[in-house]
Amino acid sequence: MPSIRSTAKNASFLCHHLLIQTQTCRYSIATTLQSPLYLLPESPSLQQVKQAHALTVTAGLADDATMMGHLLAALALSPSSTSSSDYPLAVFRRIHNANIFATNNMIRCLAKGETPHDSVTLYVDMCRSSLLPKPNNYTFPFVLQACSKALAIVEGFQIHAHIVRLGFAHDVYVRNALIHFYSACHRTESSRYIFDENSQSRDVVTWNSILAAYARDGQMGLAEKLFAEMPEKDVISWSTMIMGHVQGGHLERGLECFREMRERKLRPNEAILVTILSASAQLGLLEHGRLVHSTIESLNFPMSVSLNTALIDMYAKCGCIERSKEIFEKMAHKDVWSWNVMICGLAAHGLGKEALALFRWFTSEGFRPVNITFVGVLNACSRAGFVDEGRHYFKSMIEDYGIEPEMEHYGCMVDLLGRAGFIAEALELIEKITIQPDPVLWGTLLGACKIHGLVELGETIGKKLIQLDPTHDGHYVLLASIYAKARKWEDVSRVRRMMVDRGANKVAGWSLIEAQGKVHRFIAGDKEHERSPEIYQMLEVITNRLSESGYLPDISPILHDIQEEEKENVIKEHSERLAIAFGMLVTEIGDCIRIVKNLRVCWDCHEVSKMISKVFEREIIVRDGSRFHHFREGYCSCHDFW
Repeated sequence: MPSIRSTAKNASFLCHHLLIQTQTCRYSIATTLQSPLYLLPESPSLQQVKQAHALTVTAGLADDATMMGHLLAALALSPSSTSSSDYPLAVFRRIHNANIFATNNMIRCLAKGETPHDSVTLYVDMCRSSLLPKPNNYTFPFVLQACSKALAIVEGFQIHAHIVRLGFAHDVYVRNALIHFYSACHRTESSRYIFDENSQSRDVVTWNSILAAYARDGQMGLAEKLFAEMPEKDVISWSTMIMGHVQGGHLERGLECFREMRERKLRPNEAILVTILSASAQLGLLEHGRLVHSTIESLNFPMSVSLNTALIDMYAKCGCIERSKEIFEKMAHKDVWSWNVMICGLAAHGLGKEALALFRWFTSEGFRPVNITFVGVLNACSRAGFVDEGRHYFKSMIEDYGIEPEMEHYGCMVDLLGRAGFIAEALELIEKITIQPDPVLWGTLLGACKIHGLVELGETIGKKLIQLDPTHDGHYVLLASIYAKARKWEDVSRVRRMMVDRGANKVAGWSLIEAQGKVHRFIAGDKEHERSPEIYQMLEVITNRLSESGYLPDISPILHDIQEEEKENVIKEHSERLAIAFGMLVTEIGDCIRIVKNLRVCWDCHEVSKMISKVFEREIIVRDGSRFHHFREGYCSCHDFW
C-alpha cells in the first residue's frame, strides 16, 4: 500500500463529528469489578492508565488479551496519550495471540497519535498476517479516522474497496466513517454519494457527518436544505450549522441559528458558545455577546480557559474593555492566549501603557511571547505613538526571543513610524525586508504621506501600489485623497478614471448599530431605513446644534471638484453620522451609543463625534477599521492619533 501523505489538521467544526465518539460505549473500559481498570475515569490521564496497568500486572492479569485490550481502550480514551505511540505499542506487542478487540484498540490509539500512518500499517498487517485477526466492522471506523487525519485519499480509496468486498458497506458506523473521511479529503461529492447510497442505513451521526461535509466545503445553502430535512437534530447538528455559518463569514445567520437552537431548549456545548462569542466580537454586537454570557451563567456552564478567553475577546471588541479586564483578573488559570487577547484588546483601545505593563507582567509570570503577542505589543506602541518603545520591542522580539518578524509586525512598525513623521525610517525598514513586502506595508506608508501632506512621495508610492495590485480600490482612494488634500482636482479625476477603467470600484463604507434587538446597517446617504425621515430630522438637529457651537466642516476628504455647500451635504450623510442620529432616537438620554464601522473614520466625522459627545452629553464608542474611539465630553481616547 502506498505511503501516507503528510498530515494536516481538519477544520474545527469537523472535530466533534469523529466517529470515534459514537464508538466509545462499544470499547468502554473493563467493567468487571475484579479489574483494576474499573477504577479509571472516563478520560483517564496517561499516569492513571499506567498505575492501573501496574495493578493489573501485580494482580496476575497481564497475559489476559481481553484485559490488555481494555487497557489499550483506556489509552485510546486518554487525552494525554497521543504524543507518542511507544507505550501502546509496547503493551500490544506483549499480547500473545492478540484478539480483534485488542487489535482494533491498537489501531484506534495509533489513529489518534502523531503518526496515523502506523494505524494503516497495522491494518495492512491484519489483512496479510495469519498471526493477527481479520478486520471486522469495528476496525474500519478507526483506520478511516487515521486516513482522515493524514488526508490519505489513495489509501482511503483502497480501504473503501475492502469494505465493499468484505460486505461492510451497509454498516451505519462504517458508512459514517466513510462520509467523514471523504469530507476531510475535500471530496464532498463522494460523501454525498455514500449518504444517498442507502437511506435506510442512517442515524443522527450520518446526517451530522454530511452536514459537516457541506459546511467544511462552504456549501451552506445545501447544508441548510439538509438541516431542514433532518428527522432528528441534536446539539452537534446545531453546532455544525452555527460554526459553518460563522466560519463562512455569515455571522448574523450564525447568531440567528443560535437563537433558534435556544428557543428549542437545547443546551449548547462549549464549541457553540465560543463560536457565537467570536461572531458577536467580530460584528461588535454587545447585546448579543451579553445574551451569550447570561446563557452561560444561567446554565451554570463550567468556565474553562477557552470560554473565559472568548468572553474577554468579545467584550474588548464590543467596546467594553473594563469588563474584559474584570474577567481576565478573576481567571484562576490563564494560558498564553488569554494574555495575548487581553494585550491586543488593550492595544486596540489605545491603552498603550496598560498593554505594555501587562506584557511585562506576562513575561514575569514565565510565559514566553509568540508572534501574536508582539503584534499586540507593537500595535499598542503604534496606537499610543510610543516610538522609542516600539523600536525597543521590535528589536527585543528578534534578538531576545528569536521571533522572525512577519508582515503584521512590519505593518505595526511602519504605521508607528509613519504616523509619528519618521517617513524616511519607515521607508528604509520596508526596503530592508528580505521577503517581498506586502502591498499593505506600502499602503500604510501611503496613508502616512496623506497625513503629513507628502504629495510627491505619496504619488511615487501610489503608482507603485497600483502596479502591484491594480484591482485594489484602497490604493486609488488614498492617492486621490492626497491629490484632493492638495486641491489637485485634475489628478483626482485622472486617478478616479483609472480606478473605473481597471475595475477597482471603491468598497462602500457602512456602519452598524445594535438597537431594539436588531442590527441596523447604514451606508452614506442611506434613505432605505424604515425610520429614515426621523433620522434625517435628527441629523439636522445635530448639525444646527454643532454649528451654534462653532463647528465648521472639513471637506478635504471629498474626492470631487464640486461646490463647497454640496461637499458639506455629502460629508454630513456619512454612515456613522446616520448611525449616531439613529442611536440618539432609540436610546435613552445619557446612554452610550455604540457604532461599528468597516472603514477608518474620516477626520471630519471624528471631530463631529467629539463635539456631539460634548454638546449632547452622550458617550459614543466607535470601532472603525483601525481601532476604538471612546468619545466623551469633547475628547477622544485616541488623542487624535489614529
